Amino acid sequence: MNLPNRLLALVLLTLALAACQTQPQTGLTPEQIAVLKREGFQPTDDGWEFGLSSKVLFGNNLDAINHDSRANLERIGRVLREAGLDRLRLEGHTDSYGEPDYNRELSVRRANAVAEVLISAGMRPENLEIRGLGMSKPVADNNTPDGRMENRRVAIIVPVE
Repeated sequence: MNLPNRLLALVLLTLALAACQTQPQTGLTPEQIAVLKREGFQPTDDGWEFGLSSKVLFGNNLDAINHDSRANLERIGRVLREAGLDRLRLEGHTDSYGEPDYNRELSVRRANAVAEVLISAGMRPENLEIRGLGMSKPVADNNTPDGRMENRRVAIIVPVE
């Protein structure tokens, strides 16, 4: 292969690689990604995650959502639905206190409580996947009250396609 042909091949390969990098890797549009970023979602290996630990939704051994958190969830649900992001995974979590089986059940109840609010905001129930992870994925130290509070959460995840 002569030099001009090598250069042409190199340019074409570079353009092809650049095109691959500019395509959304998740099947989301740039507008949808902008909405997720604006709402505080972070990219992860599984999709875009909004961890509701920044505004603690659940007290110790509780699965009820407080009024302020409910209003925030309703708003997020409407924003996601309007952006065409209507398929979500809800992962409930607990702190490390209590029996593993009970905590798994409690984490499912927490995820279901979030699902109910999102459904009231117009999300379709069949597009919400519920997971109860119990105490298996802490985000903070369970040896402190603040850490346990952070671990009592539900993560809203827009899955990667």
